[in-house]
Amino acid sequence: MNVVLIEDEKMVSEDLTEILQSIDGNITVSKTISSVKEAVNYFKDHDTPQLIFSDIQLGDGYSFEIFKELNTDTPVIYCTAFNQHALQAFENNGIAYVLKPYSKNTIKQALDKYQALKTTFGVYQQVNYDNLIAAITGNTNKTQTLLVNYKNKIIPVKIADVAYFTIAHKNTSLVTLQNQQYSINQPLDELEDMCGAGFFRANRQFLINKKAVKEVLHYGLRKLFVNLSVEVHEEVLINKVKATAFLNWLKS
Repeated sequence: MNVVLIEDEKMVSEDLTEILQSIDGNITVSKTISSVKEAVNYFKDHDTPQLIFSDIQLGDGYSFEIFKELNTDTPVIYCTAFNQHALQAFENNGIAYVLKPYSKNTIKQALDKYQALKTTFGVYQQVNYDNLIAAITGNTNKTQTLLVNYKNKIIPVKIADVAYFTIAHKNTSLVTLQNQQYSINQPLDELEDMCGAGFFRANRQFLINKKAVKEVLHYGLRKLFVNLSVEVHEEVLINKVKATAFLNWLKS
């Protein structure tokens, strides 16, 4: 499948390319574009791809301007740190809206939706905007509370009260904002999908709550060290590929 990326952060586009190719080896990223002007000029002279992944806020404007000018039917998966553009996205060829920081799972879900729509409806179907906004803003019926086993008790822990989830030696645990620690059964990938935009997958070992971030320090070669407001037994580090997405998530 031929895919074009519209993204003005080089490290983010490289990360997305790696994720796409790890999901499906048949995906070819034929072009990465970093501005509205470049995109308009490119698509005027080249065949449109089967699918476009696009950020919304670019250095010289909004990516919606591209699709209004070109009047193309190519489906678009929007990847952005902000949820306020959802309706515009689906009025401009959007078939999925992925909030940054995205994960391999959320990108795969968007690709699965593309394939399902392509097979069933010839790529497009009528969008239910009420359901769409509910999904983006988090007002869904997703689990808001985890049940953890502690000694002979079952303790309800609200996800919003979790400072971070971590994994060590294949065992997952959580630490609350009150510094309480419990072991749980769910893997981090499952928890990442469950927790939504309020949490960031810092690395393979940590999934952190924005509420628990106390400060961020520069660490080595473009890495970031995250200081949390609760006790952590290992350093929480963000690598250079995820650094921009993390800072965008932190300020959103």
